[in-house]
Amino acid sequence: MDHTSTTSNPPRITPVPDAALGPPALVQAIAQRRGGTLLNLDRMLLRSPVFASGWNGFMGAIRTQLLLDPCLRELAICTVAVETNAPYEWSQHAPEFLAAGGTQAQLDALRGNNPSAETQAFNATERAVIALAQAMTRDVRVDDAIFGAMQALLPDTQQQVELVGVIASYNMVSRFLVALQVPMEADMPGTGT
Repeated sequence: MDHTSTTSNPPRITPVPDAALGPPALVQAIAQRRGGTLLNLDRMLLRSPVFASGWNGFMGAIRTQLLLDPCLRELAICTVAVETNAPYEWSQHAPEFLAAGGTQAQLDALRGNNPSAETQAFNATERAVIALAQAMTRDVRVDDAIFGAMQALLPDTQQQVELVGVIASYNMVSRFLVALQVPMEADMPGTGT
């Protein structure tokens, strides 16, 4: 993954500055979900308050209300970040993966820094999650064998639906970030995480 792709280019649309953040209740709701701060992603979304409001509710539910194991959720998100070359997404979710119980060796294997360790770094369920995220991201259509492997290792249908939903949702996120060249927090003074 090229971690410079969204930082070397200026944003295509400038994220909303502090002085023009928009509806105070919406800004407060987003900041509250983020632990009191706004990300550059949020500032970009606030260019459309209606869109920002829907995004905040939808993504907030994905982040906090699913039955799906948080480590598997973050593994799927990190896989999408790698597949879509979305460094911003990676920068936000690699730490979440580690906090949920993942390892740095797994992140390195996922990014291809140590491809020979990939099979050793992940258990069968994690490999099935990666394969599903790769298939959904690369091809949209998922081969029956890939989907069947995930179902066999994650038999709860609610978790299956949630996993597919997480992968689909974070494909949306990465495409939004990459298309608009949303800058990482360090690239915009005063907006740090």
